[in-house]
Amino acid sequence: MNKTKEKNTIPKSSLPQQANGICIQGYEGSFHQVAARHFFGKNVEVIPCASFRQLIKLALDANSSKAAVMAIENSIAGSILPNYNLLQKANLKVVGEVYLSISQNLLVNKGVGLSDIKEVHSHPMAILQCLDFLESHPYKLIETEDTALSAKYVHQHKSKHIAAIASKLAAELFNLEILAPDIQTQKNNITRFLILQRTKEARPIIGANKASIYFQTNHSKGILAKVLTEVAKTGINLSKLQSMPIPGSHFKYGFYADMEFDQLKQFDSMMNKIELLTNNVKVFGIYKKGKLVKG
Repeated sequence: MNKTKEKNTIPKSSLPQQANGICIQGYEGSFHQVAARHFFGKNVEVIPCASFRQLIKLALDANSSKAAVMAIENSIAGSILPNYNLLQKANLKVVGEVYLSISQNLLVNKGVGLSDIKEVHSHPMAILQCLDFLESHPYKLIETEDTALSAKYVHQHKSKHIAAIASKLAAELFNLEILAPDIQTQKNNITRFLILQRTKEARPIIGANKASIYFQTNHSKGILAKVLTEVAKTGINLSKLQSMPIPGSHFKYGFYADMEFDQLKQFDSMMNKIELLTNNVKVFGIYKKGKLVKG
């Protein structure tokens, strides 16, 4: 099995300026677009972004976008730590989330069979997720910058010797056949996406039962345990706690936390208590807990 790096063979997409569009990382047919469809509806207009940094930049521009969808963690790969830093610096609020069950599929032009394929194109992570399937075939693996662009490449070249690993949406958009569905090795592959909106435009969410926050402590002995004890006393479920180095410090850490609750007053009470034990507290957003949907 050979593995090479494809360079400059897939053109960059232009970035449309749509005030009502939703920023996504990746291109049309990507899993970010799948998540956007689940949250905003099938007819949502998306603004493809080549990087998460570009996504944040456009999400902050009222003349360019309405909101953004940004991946924050994966059940296999873990947290996307740079995105936490981007979120901390940006004047954006989390107004929702989507848990997307990732389905990787082998896409081909119509009439192509497994024995016709010589090359499989996709993002390195998608290739890695499907290695058990790929290693059972003598395919040359071509790494690309995006799963959806790989599907578009297959469609444009009309070759029966090239396949792509991408979403079912990509197959639909580029008129490709799903030759082999769900070829990922780990079937329980879930990515969590945050829905972001500019802070001044975000409105309170009716029925909110989850919050994402950031805080630092003075790192005195047992201080984190005291914070967590106060959280537990209010009956809040700490569903995630992620430590991150504080930039410029000497191995000091801040903490990102996701908290689930039944009533908003629980969260307000907890915040009042931990503010006495923490520094630089920031609430990223108070929103409804997302449900698991299929990609």
